[in-house]
Amino acid sequence: MSGRAPHPGTRPTEPIRRPATAPRPGPPPVHGGWHVAETQPIPAIPPEPGMDQAAEQAAEQTQVIRPVSPGKGKPSLLKASGSMAIATLISRITGFLWKLMLAGVVGFGVVNDSFNVANTLPNMLFELLIGGVLTSVVVPVLVRARKGDADGGERFVQQLMTLAAVVLAVGTLLAMVAAPLLTMALVSDSEASNRALVTAFSYLLLPQIFFYGLSALVGAVLQSKQIFSPPAWAPVVNNLVVIATISVLALMPGAISEDPVSMTDPQLLVLGIGVTLGVFCQALVQLPALRRTGFRMRWRWGWDRRLSEFGGLALWMLGYVAVSQVGLIALSRVATDNAEGAWSTYSYVWMLLQLPYGVIGFSIMTAILPRMSAAAADGDYQRVIDDLSLGNRLSTVTLLPVSAVMTALGVPLSLALFAVKSDMSGQATTLGLALAVSAFGVLPYALTMMQMRTFNALNDARTPTLIVTLMTAAKVLMAFALPLVLEPDQVVFGLTFVNSFTYVIGWLIGEIWLRHRLGALGSRRFTKTLAKTLAASVVGALLCWASTLGVDAVIPGPPGLGTGWLQLLVGCAVGFGAIFGLMSILRVAELQPAIGRLTGLLRRR
Repeated sequence: MSGRAPHPGTRPTEPIRRPATAPRPGPPPVHGGWHVAETQPIPAIPPEPGMDQAAEQAAEQTQVIRPVSPGKGKPSLLKASGSMAIATLISRITGFLWKLMLAGVVGFGVVNDSFNVANTLPNMLFELLIGGVLTSVVVPVLVRARKGDADGGERFVQQLMTLAAVVLAVGTLLAMVAAPLLTMALVSDSEASNRALVTAFSYLLLPQIFFYGLSALVGAVLQSKQIFSPPAWAPVVNNLVVIATISVLALMPGAISEDPVSMTDPQLLVLGIGVTLGVFCQALVQLPALRRTGFRMRWRWGWDRRLSEFGGLALWMLGYVAVSQVGLIALSRVATDNAEGAWSTYSYVWMLLQLPYGVIGFSIMTAILPRMSAAAADGDYQRVIDDLSLGNRLSTVTLLPVSAVMTALGVPLSLALFAVKSDMSGQATTLGLALAVSAFGVLPYALTMMQMRTFNALNDARTPTLIVTLMTAAKVLMAFALPLVLEPDQVVFGLTFVNSFTYVIGWLIGEIWLRHRLGALGSRRFTKTLAKTLAASVVGALLCWASTLGVDAVIPGPPGLGTGWLQLLVGCAVGFGAIFGLMSILRVAELQPAIGRLTGLLRRR
């Protein structure tokens, strides 16, 4: 393929622009004026809100958005992008809502920790079994099969579904048999954890592996047929089922038994089966749309040679996923070994940090990455650099202010969301402090993911895996060092800080690697934008924090739900007003384009 980048060791250090008069051997197909790589993936669906951190990061890294044709198909594809942004927003909100409800029903203690640890297992194993391959390898092949096969790729899809169903079913059964061993890998034997309860939850939640796989595969087939709404909105259905489940749990008398743990415990069964039912419904709601395309499922055995062509890419993606899980296991063991509720606190902090990225970061990538993918397919690496720089600057002016306000309002935000009961104020305060010390990681995470997607656009799956290996090594070493320097009840603050700092490391490593690969990356312009936005954000965060002190001085008594909401509203108004006002004064050029892109996407319904 003419757009394929040479090996890193052979690339010149200066950006490369193909001369306009140079011949183009073997051009990719042209669709409406855009040169599209033959195996270019179709528009990606954001990670599902129930994913654990490592699985979600892996899903983000492997998603590539297809160039949008400026021709006849443009309005529908732009509308799909806007619909996906709306679906992402609603899925993030509903996903966070059921997590919030769960904390209100069972608290932040051992039960919540045990559920959260067990609920990471299906995502981890799904990604290791087939998830990374489905996202990064199979989707492009589906596009080729649909275009090149006489039957529109139906036979190939039937073969793929048959193979995937067998792999997922066998993997699910083996995982359920090995549930006690898997629990031992994630949870240490200490007073702050309950292995028996984690194992009991695992038996009920591990069947999700099969349904996650079915959902992902059906969604990929629909996307290959330019049908985007069912895969985008299916996670919302999942969340609504879980919300109903927790509502039923809240009405039930008693509590989940921790000693002894019983598989016949009604509360345990309702929570475990209800959450798995949500994933089942996520897959089920997409099937009618698949049938409407004319596709009929039947068992068809055999191996298609097209899958073998992408074996190397699949291995690198599986390596990426596996390495990511190592970091998650390390964090889980350190958390459950030191303080009751530490893992739940960590999980809620990560979810809060993902909200601004999931909505804002995804919208920016929806706008930027189609152009980057098309430029990479054309071999125009200067345009790739320009698009990467623009994406980084747009992310900076939108996410850095959010990060600053979250740092200043960590405790009020947590009180407003989690202090639904008087006895939860202390736990909410701990969560808020953990959020405050880690909110700086929002922008580095977005920049790291942008770099990973740039490597994807260059058809390079190896480099992201090597980068995540270095990140994970740093994460594991720092995580296991935390108990040596912090008290057990302080370890959760260290874990959230370490997780965010890991993305700073990833960003810097990716910057060096891309410089070696592409040459100068327009860093001077990015640094100028970063410096102006950072200055405005620091001043705004200080004013935001001062406003919370003012509210606290006016309202007597210990902080709680009402105080948290008042501090949150006043702080956001003061903080964001000051930040964006100062950015306007400092003439941050990317401010208006960033706001315009976000509002434009949300209006395309």
